[in-house]
Amino acid sequence: MRAVVFRGKDRPLAVEPIKKFKPVKDQVLVRMHNAALNHRDIWTWREQSNVPDNGVILGSDGSGVIEGVGEDADPLLIGMEVIINPSLDWGTNPIVQGNSFRILGYPDNGTFSDYMVISKKYIFEKPEHLSFAEAAAVPLSALTAYRALFSKARLRAKEKVLITGVGGGAALWALQFANAYQARVYVTSGSDEKLAKAKALGAIEGFNYKDPLWAEQALKASGGFDIVIDSAGGPDFGKFLEIVLPGGRIVNFGRTAGNISELATRLLYWKQISIFGTTMGTRDEFLSMLDFVESRSLKPVIDQTFSIDRIQDALARMEDGSQFGKIVLQIK
Repeated sequence: MRAVVFRGKDRPLAVEPIKKFKPVKDQVLVRMHNAALNHRDIWTWREQSNVPDNGVILGSDGSGVIEGVGEDADPLLIGMEVIINPSLDWGTNPIVQGNSFRILGYPDNGTFSDYMVISKKYIFEKPEHLSFAEAAAVPLSALTAYRALFSKARLRAKEKVLITGVGGGAALWALQFANAYQARVYVTSGSDEKLAKAKALGAIEGFNYKDPLWAEQALKASGGFDIVIDSAGGPDFGKFLEIVLPGGRIVNFGRTAGNISELATRLLYWKQISIFGTTMGTRDEFLSMLDFVESRSLKPVIDQTFSIDRIQDALARMEDGSQFGKIVLQIK
């Protein structure tokens, strides 16, 4: 079988032949059809220096067909078309992950391979209205967006939501989820082309964050936001306190723009603003997210599909930030 194996920080990634896995105990063997990239794959590749001797197969998102089962798994699962939950061992507290929590793809072997083995508790039936490629573009980003919007921000219909950095997978899922929930959605991007595409998907207005006056423009256009969903952090984070309404909620799940530098403390307490950090989500949230996607027949925005042999091209596409939607790998 083939796999994309991470063997060390910044070392070139390529498809390698490795020994085919065998499922044990409660595991299933999944023949992967598609996988999808996340910024996490870039960060792992660029930043992680603690790598096992045998390396780690990257990839958190994937879909495929069960071809084998371990001792304690139901043989009737064989042939099932599945989507994989990459949120491993969350723990018992729904508010925060436990000490054993991991995300599929590092340090556990992930989805960028012909086959993978995983506990049966992390596989779910693929939504019928999604192709394998579409299903692969769901798990990590849709779960992240769902928890941010509904579990953390407690979105209500008709509220005004600002989603930053539209173009990434989680931001686009947040846009689709909020639209489906009858929110009024605004977006930011550094690309006017991406802003236009987001408006075609239902955003009311978009603001180019490269314009130093973008926050003032957003406040004037919206009258203020109930919720900000942010994946960037960075120096612009402080502007959110100025443009959210009293009682506003700000949720962050990323650092593409770096660390947050300064916040106006008086605005934080006087406007009674809530700031939440969030990562991934629970099994129950994954199930609720899948139900939301199925019941509303939502589909991911896919930017481009690469064969798994072109993993370096796929990573370069994500690194240059030009994508609009998920970058998918074709495996089978």
